[in-house]
Amino acid sequence: MPILPDALDEARRIITAAAERGLTVRLLGGIAIRLHSPHATHRSLTRAYPDLDFATPDKRSYLIESLLAELGYEPNKPFNLFNGDHRLLFFDEANNRQVDVFVGGFHMSHRIPFTNRIAVEPLTLPLAELLLTKLQIAQMNEKDVRDLCALILDHPFGDGDNEMVNLPYVAKLCADDWGLWKTATLSIQKVRDFCDAFNLEPEEKDTLLERLNALRQALDDAPKSLQWKARNAIGERVQWYELPEEVKRG
Repeated sequence: MPILPDALDEARRIITAAAERGLTVRLLGGIAIRLHSPHATHRSLTRAYPDLDFATPDKRSYLIESLLAELGYEPNKPFNLFNGDHRLLFFDEANNRQVDVFVGGFHMSHRIPFTNRIAVEPLTLPLAELLLTKLQIAQMNEKDVRDLCALILDHPFGDGDNEMVNLPYVAKLCADDWGLWKTATLSIQKVRDFCDAFNLEPEEKDTLLERLNALRQALDDAPKSLQWKARNAIGERVQWYELPEEVKRG
C-alpha cells in the first residue's frame, strides 16, 4: 500500500504495521492531540499538520528504519547514523511530510520519559505526556499554543489517564526537574497570554483559564526533590533548557 495522503490515516497505517512486526509505536505531537480533542477543529484553534511524530520504547532502531523503508519512507541517513539511538528522521516526498521517531524517550528542550506508560493508549502517548511534550518547548510558537488550548479544553485534570490528564504524574515529573518545571510554568503563562487572541466563547475561555490555574497550582504545590531545590538555588543564571537541532526537511 502506498503512503496515504491523510496524516491520521497514515499514522494508523504505521502503528498497525509496527504492531504486526512486534514493535510498539505511538503517535505524539499535534496530530495526536487532534485525535483526542474535538476543539482542535475549532475555528480559532485549527491548524495544518504537515509532519508525523512517533515514540517507540524499542531501542532496536534498525527495526524501525527497516519498517519505515518498507512503508515507502526515505531515511535521513546522516542524521539517523549519528542520532539513531534516540531519534530517527524519515521523509515522504510525495506528500512533503517528515516523520520523526523518538526512540526510548522524548528529548527536545527537556526529557520526558514514556517507556513505562507506552501501553496506556492504543494509538498515542497518554494525555499527560502529550501535555508535557508541548509544555516543555522553550521556544513555543502559536501552533503549540493552539494544541495546548485544544487539549486542555477537552480534558479535565484528574488522578488517572482515562480521557483525562494525569495531574499527579505531570506534577511529579516537574517536581523532580527544575528546568522542566521552569519551562512548563512559562508555557502556562504563554497560553494565558494568548487566550484573548483566539475567538473562544466566554465559557470556553473560563474553562481554559480555570484549568491552567489548577495546573500551575499543582506544579507549585508538589513536593520538590533535593535535585530540584539545588537547581532552584541557581535559577535563571544558567540556561535550563536545550535548543533542539533544526533539521532540514527532506
